[in-house]
Parts: sequence; structure tokens; C-alpha cells
Amino acid sequence: MSGTGRRDDGRGRLGSVLSNLAVAVGCVLFLGAFAWGAVVYKPYTVPTGSMTPTVNAGDRVLAERVDGDDVRRGDVVVFTDSTWGDVPMVKRVVGVGGDKVACCGKDGRLTVNGKPVDEPYLRAEGASSLGGPDGKGPASPQNFTAEVPEGQLFLLGDERNTSMDSRVHLEDPGQGSVPRSAVQARVDAVAWPLNGMIDRPEAFAALPGGISSTGPLRLQLTCLVVGVVLILGGAAYGPIAARRSARRTERHGVSTGAH
Repeated sequence: MSGTGRRDDGRGRLGSVLSNLAVAVGCVLFLGAFAWGAVVYKPYTVPTGSMTPTVNAGDRVLAERVDGDDVRRGDVVVFTDSTWGDVPMVKRVVGVGGDKVACCGKDGRLTVNGKPVDEPYLRAEGASSLGGPDGKGPASPQNFTAEVPEGQLFLLGDERNTSMDSRVHLEDPGQGSVPRSAVQARVDAVAWPLNGMIDRPEAFAALPGGISSTGPLRLQLTCLVVGVVLILGGAAYGPIAARRSARRTERHGVSTGAH
């Protein structure tokens, strides 16, 4: 009986060590991911519906702090420019320095350097891409052409019927574009309501420079979830092990009494 007790005690000590280790690793993952996210990402509340249906008015988004030089076509960015009212705005980059952006082509699509771009993120009704569910409606209700100066970005809202974007500033210097330095962050996800990640549109991948790489948000969320699981699992081990030990002791006592 003494040998059995020692084996049980050894297993108990090992389980306690593993339990404590799981809680410690979970805390590191959880707190580390939380701190990492706080450094890399900044929350914004979208003030208008100009990016509907991708982002709606009042949505809370998580935007990765990036340098303007890291921005690529297709990115949804937060920027501030004095010409646009000197307040944070959220728009989609459709052209970079050296691009000729125009709309609309024969099929109603936006063109960049003469190449038509499918925009599945636009509404099917009103202003939509040719690849939309009904294949109807131009990518912009008004035609325009703009040449983007070097170091600048041409920005449009996904709600093309009502968005006050680069098309409104075509007569300004730079034909409606803003400097890359105006960019504060790149939107990666809608945090509230929980609409999930905002993917990079593949339509721009074939153009020079391609599309930007995804941010670390998915990895951070994975670390948070794993951390929570380890913390809860490790913390739950103690009570579970104690109940099992009590049951073994009770059974052992009954067995000894029977003899």
C-alpha cells in the first residue's frame, strides 16, 4: 500500500507542476498577445457610411499602425489630411504614385493604368463591380480620370454613390490624392460588431507592387485563445485532481475496512 501511495503522490506532484506550468505559459501568451496588440493596433470608430458595406457607420475597427510607404492598392486606411477637413477618415486606396486611375471602362469597372479591376466589395445595387451578384451598375456614378503624383495615394469609399473621396477633390493639387505621410493606420478587422477580418483584394495583386501582407492580428488572437485555454485548464486541474484523490482515498478506505 505504501508503494501505491508513493506512486499516487508522484503523479500528483507531476500534475501540479504541469498545471502550474500551463497557467504560467497561458499568462505569458495572454498578456504578451494583449500587449503586442496594444502596441501594433489602434481602435477607431468609423464616423460615416462611406465604406459600406465593408465597414458601416459606427463600426469599431482595429487598424494596424503602419508607415505610409507600406501602403498598397486595395488597403483600407485611416488618414488625416487638411484638405479633407483635418479629421481621421477611412477610405480604400485604389491608386498609388504614377498610376492613372479612371472610371468607368466599357464594362463599368474601375481601371488602373488601363487595366480593369474587379471590386467584389462594392454593393451589388447602384454602384457595383462587373463581378457583383447582378453584374450591373458602374463602379462610380460619375466618370473621372486622375493621374496620381509620386508619393501620393488616390482614395475611394466603397459606397461609391455617396462617398466624399478623391473624386470630390479632382480640381485640387494632386487631383484628389493625399500624401502617403497622411496615413496613420491600415484597417485589418471590424472589432464591433464582430464582422471579422478585412481581406486584401486579390484584384490588385497583379499590378506592380502587389498587395500588402496581412497584419499579425490573427496570430495575436490565436495566442490569446491558447493562453485562455491553458489558464483555465491549468486552474481547473487542482480541484479535479483533489476530487479524484478523495474518491481514491474513499474507495481505498472502504476496501481496507472490508478486509
